[in-house]
Amino acid sequence: MSEPYSHIAVLADQVVELLQPQLGQVFVDCTAGLGGHACLIARHIGPTGMIVLNDMDAGNLARAEESARRAMSPDDPESANIVVIQGNFAQLPQELVKRGIVADMVLADLGFASTQVDDPARGLSFRHSGPLDMRMDQSSPIDAAELVNTLPVKEIGDLIKQFGEERHARRIASKIVEARELAPIETTDQLADLVRSAVPYSKGQRSPIHPATRTFQALRIAVNDELGSLESLLRSVKFGAQKVQSGDSGWLNDGTRIAIIAFHSLEDRPVKQSFVRMNTDGLVELITRKPVGADEREIAGNPRSRSAKMRVCRVLGSKAE
Repeated sequence: MSEPYSHIAVLADQVVELLQPQLGQVFVDCTAGLGGHACLIARHIGPTGMIVLNDMDAGNLARAEESARRAMSPDDPESANIVVIQGNFAQLPQELVKRGIVADMVLADLGFASTQVDDPARGLSFRHSGPLDMRMDQSSPIDAAELVNTLPVKEIGDLIKQFGEERHARRIASKIVEARELAPIETTDQLADLVRSAVPYSKGQRSPIHPATRTFQALRIAVNDELGSLESLLRSVKFGAQKVQSGDSGWLNDGTRIAIIAFHSLEDRPVKQSFVRMNTDGLVELITRKPVGADEREIAGNPRSRSAKMRVCRVLGSKAE
């Protein structure tokens, strides 16, 4: 993922090993990105299988579809059974039910494609100057600049503290409001410089991460309602598993494998809690008792995989006696 438009699927080997794709099965990719995981699965389910690609980013979705078609049916890509759905994965289960699609495998990789992170115009990184945007769906009406320039100081502080787990949130919020009174904050480097000036460090002290990292994370989560979407997906998994046990049709099968890859504790914590509760209720089997991470070789080739944590469960058809 180090170069624009290049792509390395995180935890690629582990995804294939734990999802156990079989010929003719249905794979639902909640966060298609550039299609890295879908291409790997396509080679195992073959032309008789089906791939559902979902993403909020229309450009990446088109690239993912093209790649998945070639991987699934190299001789005749147009014949590949690919279903493309643009939107937030929170609504994906309902869309699948409407279309009569039942998943054998579900993957939600909560990271971002290189086209998003490395493009200054998306405003996701402070490495290069760009507009303070951060929207995954470019048609969404609210971007990061609007939040930064309109929210009251308390709301900005609460947002940065809750979603960024930033201990200097109040100080940063005050600095932002003070600066915007002189001129709007419109670019990523403006915001990064403000945060840097607000975070106190002793002389000679160095932090392993940029001081603006947590603030940018918080704004991105808020702009895209990332945690709300994740909670909605987890509720849909529970509801789908309950329908399997009651014998009703839904979007999951008896035995559906569900994998979620998180990149920070705010994502991993609700996934862990939800999977454990469903396991206690007899709805799923935990395929991974502890999160699966990248090995040193993968981290060396793709440093962004360092923080990836994957949890996998399997839907059970009936409760244990």
